[in-house]
Amino acid sequence: MRRITVSVQLDAEKLRAIQFYAGRKDSSLEAELEDCVKKSYEKYVPLQTREYIESMAGAERSRSSRTAPGTEGTGHE
Repeated sequence: MRRITVSVQLDAEKLRAIQFYAGRKDSSLEAELEDCVKKSYEKYVPLQTREYIESMAGAERSRSSRTAPGTEGTGHE
């Protein structure tokens, strides 16, 4: 699946505090945010929709693994 970047604005002091205390627990703000997004996805997106998205992503990975590098669009796929 294609990944995107999400931006969040917060006070610089709060960011430094999160980075400091998360680091003391062998974590990072990025890891915590990824976990939060994953939990929100599982909470709000219905199971059938998640399964459909995963099946589409699996099919996309399968297609790309069958295509040799450098042969895209050449008719040699």
